[in-house]
Amino acid sequence: MFNNILIIGCGLIGSSILRASLKKKISKNYYVFEKSQKFISVIKKINKNIKFLKSLDKNLNKMDLVILGTPMSAYSKFFSSLNKNLNHNSIITDVGSTKENLINLRKKKLSKNLDWVMSHPISGSEVSGPEHGSPNLFKNKWCIIIKDRNTLKQKKIERFWKKLGSKIIIMNSDDHDKIFSVTSHLPHLIAYNLIKTAQDFQKKKNKNLIKFSAGGLRDFSRIAASNEIMWRDIFFANKTNMIDAINVFAKNLNDFKKNISRKENSKLVKKLINSKVVRKQIISQKQDISKPDFGRE
Repeated sequence: MFNNILIIGCGLIGSSILRASLKKKISKNYYVFEKSQKFISVIKKINKNIKFLKSLDKNLNKMDLVILGTPMSAYSKFFSSLNKNLNHNSIITDVGSTKENLINLRKKKLSKNLDWVMSHPISGSEVSGPEHGSPNLFKNKWCIIIKDRNTLKQKKIERFWKKLGSKIIIMNSDDHDKIFSVTSHLPHLIAYNLIKTAQDFQKKKNKNLIKFSAGGLRDFSRIAASNEIMWRDIFFANKTNMIDAINVFAKNLNDFKKNISRKENSKLVKKLINSKVVRKQIISQKQDISKPDFGRE
């Protein structure tokens, strides 16, 4: 499918793309640009034929596909080299979780002669680093492709993610950021806040809460263990949508508070029952399985 693929930033997602691409034989040659020596030592064990670039120089000219796998705040560091050295026939894609900010970045920093077809694989984990990468990370998971002016290159990126096992859906950047502010970004923020609340409560009451973590706190703690730099970038990049989502959440939280304070039985029970509908929809759309999560193998 490609002759030369370059992955810039090879952590969990980048190394999973590398592993899956090697498994599916998507390219003849694989290149990695990675600053972390620890990561490089892990990546070298994946396949002896992986080539490492020490700088983004004239070698860029032979790349057919460049994948940005670093935290989004680092993307702009690479555009000077890409503008200077990248072949105009190549394709840039990324794995960023917000897109309006990247659309603006593309307009300001990227040469108009280069094509950046934006991607967002909806897969990942609370762990980070290439040691946790998997060739099956994208299997049967959604990958969002942002509608692009270059339809031929967009189709090629669609085929690329399909080869890795993803299911594809096309969106515009505005819809993408609004949707994921609620389905992904807000849940992570709530997880971080809940863990902070548990820590504050433990300190204030001098009680060992963590020792008695029930399933709820355990599951939130898993989400809150995610990479802090990545999530800082997401919260800042999707600021307007995040604030809107937080406002709606805060209103609903206050409503729950009133229901509990006033013992409004029917109102509270109705909300609890309605929540089950969403769970059934998630399972029916194969975004999860019905098997209880605690102790899943």
